[in-house]
Amino acid sequence: MGYELMIEIVAAAIMLIYLWLEYKASIWLWPVGVVIPLFYIYIYFVNKFYADMGINMYYLVASAYGWFRWWKSESLLKQEGLQSGETAVLGATIRFTPKHYWPKLLAVFCALFALIAWVLIRFTDSPVPFGDAFTTALSIVAMWMLAQKYIEQWWFWLIVNAVSAILYFWKGMTPTAVTYVVYSIVPVFGYRQWQKMMIPAATESLTNRYSR
Repeated sequence: MGYELMIEIVAAAIMLIYLWLEYKASIWLWPVGVVIPLFYIYIYFVNKFYADMGINMYYLVASAYGWFRWWKSESLLKQEGLQSGETAVLGATIRFTPKHYWPKLLAVFCALFALIAWVLIRFTDSPVPFGDAFTTALSIVAMWMLAQKYIEQWWFWLIVNAVSAILYFWKGMTPTAVTYVVYSIVPVFGYRQWQKMMIPAATESLTNRYSR
């Protein structure tokens, strides 16, 4: 087994752990999220997926931000003795993306896509600049949504993972491609799980409101 193939397999295994933690909405997904990019920065560099390499540098920072945000929210809940249904104020609850955010998210995605594609075409030898730019731009938006616990982030990851799987099969990165096929299925179950977790929180919030 080659060195690069072994790194791909280990990274894929760790990523599956990350997805399980995300599925459970566990704060421990963030420290695992800090480790994963260290593997993929090397993998993508070797395979000339430069934008994907860059996005993993972003993941390092975003994971630290997400970890701090979720930890701070949980700490405030414990200190103030709030119930789970009241966490929306502190940004800790799973919730739908506010409607007024969608035009902004679309604008950010389009700007990032155009910028990344231009950089890849002009300054790198990337074989798939538009595909690379698409998955990278959408990943940036999806990662921010995950940090806010917006449930629609699952659908963004489904698209990112499906397109990425196609690109990696084309490039011959078989272990990574197969892993991303699995990643493309997980968001369907992840969305349903988060949706179930939203219902008890909403019910408890109403109960607390009328019992005071």
